[in-house]
Amino acid sequence: MTTFGINAFGTGSGPGRFSTMVELARKAEEAGCSAIWTSELYSRSATIPMAALAGGTSSIQIGSNIAYGVGRSPLMWAAEARDLDEMSGGRIILGLGNGTPKMMEAWHGVSGEAPAARMAELLSVLKALWRLHEGPVHHDGRFYSVHVAPTADVPVPIRPEIPIWIAGVNKYMLRTAGRHADGLVGHPMFTAEYVRGPVQEEISLGARGVERDPAEVTIMGIRMCAINDDVELARRQAAFAIGQYAASRVYDRLFELHGWSKDQAVIRQAARDRDEEALVRAVTDDMIDTITIACKPVEFADALARIPDGFDHLDLIAPPWGLSDEETRATTSAILDGLRVHLSTEQS
Repeated sequence: MTTFGINAFGTGSGPGRFSTMVELARKAEEAGCSAIWTSELYSRSATIPMAALAGGTSSIQIGSNIAYGVGRSPLMWAAEARDLDEMSGGRIILGLGNGTPKMMEAWHGVSGEAPAARMAELLSVLKALWRLHEGPVHHDGRFYSVHVAPTADVPVPIRPEIPIWIAGVNKYMLRTAGRHADGLVGHPMFTAEYVRGPVQEEISLGARGVERDPAEVTIMGIRMCAINDDVELARRQAAFAIGQYAASRVYDRLFELHGWSKDQAVIRQAARDRDEEALVRAVTDDMIDTITIACKPVEFADALARIPDGFDHLDLIAPPWGLSDEETRATTSAILDGLRVHLSTEQS
């Protein structure tokens, strides 16, 4: 059975922004959501909100969707994860990604070379540092050199392992998830058909290389939800978001799988021309209905029940493009209202 989570979106500034995140997380916890997610960008951290959520909730899992693996050293990742897991009572999911090679270089000052190999090495070092209480950690690899010999006793973490999920789209990162990670953080463009096909194939290929059951890898999807009493506006919001992603060649395989390659070419040209109206028009109804949920608030719970199998967990988000903070907050509230109905129906 698919579990659900939402993003801890905060509004305002100063302490109030964190208070609104915690308030939303408590409502998600009460509604029966299994996880609340935070993210980071060039101006926001994922881990600071996670600490606020850990202190303000009691049972819901708290995950990063995503935090930048290259943004901290392995030692600091292990230290922050230990503290967060202790603060939350063992409820942290560490969701890591690299971003694009250009982001790795321009934002984090590291080479964008071989991001999947870098992630695999990071996970290996993190797992060793999680066991630092057992003795020194010495690692000399392609991307990381770590030598930590504690001079005092290191407390035992409250869990023997922390779940680490990684973001992946290309085949090498998907195989890395199959070999090394506890879960895969999918992309908002991932469809159930794409997950059941290419995604699971690559995860299985990676898992087989280490004689691992691919079912051990939790597959998380991210479903964009445009919810408004004006359904045409909701569908336009969904189409605009799809268009922003579709212009990238990263998703060519997905569009080919669904028979949308010709439409994708039109979207890509509209993006080059910076013609927003043409871009929105080029996104087909089939794309909107397959990739997103776009509906009235009263229809949302029923729409959740129609999501095809393929995901172990779904993070339901407002479209990440084109909405104001107020619109994003309103959509997130509508998502939570629909989830409350859907989850109560499942339990009855």
